[in-house]
Amino acid sequence: MIGGYIERLPLAVLKAGLVDCAEVWTHWRGATPPTEQPGASPLLMRRAFQANGSEAPFSSNDMLGHIAAFGPPSILCVWGLGVSEDVLLACRGSFKIYNSIDAPALRVPFDVGRHFDLILTGSQWQSEAVRSRHPTIPTIIMPIGPEFASELTFRPIDIPKTYDVIYVAAAQAYKRHDILFQALAKLPRSMRALCVCGYGEMMDTLRSEVGELGINVDFIDPPGVPFAEVNRLMNQARIGVVCGIDDGAPAILTEYMLAGIPVLANSQLRCGLQFITPETGRVASPENFHEGICDMLGRLGTFNPREVVLANWTWPHSLRKLRPFLGGSAR
Repeated sequence: MIGGYIERLPLAVLKAGLVDCAEVWTHWRGATPPTEQPGASPLLMRRAFQANGSEAPFSSNDMLGHIAAFGPPSILCVWGLGVSEDVLLACRGSFKIYNSIDAPALRVPFDVGRHFDLILTGSQWQSEAVRSRHPTIPTIIMPIGPEFASELTFRPIDIPKTYDVIYVAAAQAYKRHDILFQALAKLPRSMRALCVCGYGEMMDTLRSEVGELGINVDFIDPPGVPFAEVNRLMNQARIGVVCGIDDGAPAILTEYMLAGIPVLANSQLRCGLQFITPETGRVASPENFHEGICDMLGRLGTFNPREVVLANWTWPHSLRKLRPFLGGSAR
């Protein structure tokens, strides 16, 4: 299975034969609709609907018209900032799933959240936060990024290791690149790191911090590189890091692991630490991140990350957990 983390759950449901077809719906604003782009699968169609405005949760008369003309989907997945209540009311007969894909468990107002039949979360505390607001809606800890990572896209390649550390993350403040940089400043200057940034507005700031600290860091700037190149770059590194705190469970957690490299995660990461086991990596506090890097580099042979992910968190395992909730919604 291939595709970005937004695409992988619908692709997995397709591959398992639970539905006949799947679509990815997005919104657009302005005077010109986006150029059509082919999806990762011929069965995965992309539709873009004109939004009524820029305020979330997003409303769209265009989307409502499509639902009225062609009927609601049997399963409707809503991610992030969500859609307006009238869209969910138009999909009364759909099985509706929500995931915030971020640290807040719910990024939609109560009047929107109450319509969901299942809410996917990234941690136990998120599930508890959902239950406190919507006590009758079931939850399951299943962050769509790491739980549906692509074992075909991310895989080991036999190439030289030219970097000690890689961090694949947006050039945005919440990704906390500063934690990595401060750790590297405490280590020998021979330590090499690579930061791959697919988007974000902080590249100048990040480069300035690296220059001031005198550390050895290379950058791949936005708009980043294709998945195959990300995989190659990860294979050039000995370990991957996740430095954020107020972050959802990043897909990169298990993507690193499927590429065959263990992961050092910030011990304060709010979602996703369940993927860090003695065989997949370790955690360290921001103050001791440098020690975590040294420790892991000194015992790389003790980790077995890809095999652990294949045994626990690829799409067949996740669908096995999801399927009982779907009931008659799947064909």
